[in-house]
Amino acid sequence: MSRGPRTASDAYAPPAPRRELTVTSADGSRLHVEEHGREDGPTVVLVHGWTCSTAFWGPVVRRLADEHRVFVYDQRGHGRSPAVGPGGYSTDALADDLCAVLDAAGSRAVVAGHSMGGMTVMAAAGRPQVRERVVAVLLCNTGSSRLLHESTVAPLRAGRLRYRIQKAVLGSSLPLGPVTPLGMRVLRYATMGPGATKEQMEVCARIVHACPRAVRASWARKVLAVLDLDANLASLDLPVGVIAGEKDRLTPPVLSRRLTEALPNCTGLTELPGLGHMTPLEDPDAVAGEVAALVRGHLAGGVRQEAAQRKTPPAEAPAGKESA
Repeated sequence: MSRGPRTASDAYAPPAPRRELTVTSADGSRLHVEEHGREDGPTVVLVHGWTCSTAFWGPVVRRLADEHRVFVYDQRGHGRSPAVGPGGYSTDALADDLCAVLDAAGSRAVVAGHSMGGMTVMAAAGRPQVRERVVAVLLCNTGSSRLLHESTVAPLRAGRLRYRIQKAVLGSSLPLGPVTPLGMRVLRYATMGPGATKEQMEVCARIVHACPRAVRASWARKVLAVLDLDANLASLDLPVGVIAGEKDRLTPPVLSRRLTEALPNCTGLTELPGLGHMTPLEDPDAVAGEVAALVRGHLAGGVRQEAAQRKTPPAEAPAGKESA
């Protein structure tokens, strides 16, 4: 399936999915899921991070869709997945959601998680769906614990004051307001590298500003501020690649280095020079390339047979919606 020539704007626009479906998680939460790419390709599942949505993966999806079957979904409360009650914010809930999506995909897959998406994968380590369906993992700009201790969003020396300021800022429920040049500069400082283009900044701002402020604050306060998934890493004994942005202030490279030391089967750390927290937007070629390499290395063989065995909707179904 040839995408043909595309403009710079097209490169960041969310691609049209081949089909959309709604998946129900263990607690009844409903998740918006999209399937892209070729029906008989190896399956990839992309999990976005805090305050983002399926649109965040747009440029990576475009690079994978010719050869892969790509699933993206909106984490609960983000994008087109409804918000949940106060008890619905936890790493266990994130793991439940990923497992529901893996069941819906119905085949072995490579899973890539960015930021809170990577935490989602770590939270699901050891779950039956991960052991049975996931053959390799890519963790982008993420960490398993001590996020606020290591974050450098507040330009202060490490210590109690920096921790408290970052906890207050990231957990704030104040509205972000419209996307303005000043707002984009602030967002670039916090989330992107110094070389981020205006277009990348605009895309990032639109996605982040669209996240409901109550959802943004709830995930920050109830999960990110208290995150501790260190004990899960031993169970993530699949081949795992790690990506870090050299200038990442939200999840600095030190967190990625700790992951590489703790993971039982880490395939290596790729530290992208000059990039910030949003590497799938800042360098989608690098991220898509890492995903494709994991597919080639660990999902070769048997893909077409699996595709033939999957129960897929008829050809006219992509225009509609399904429930799983």
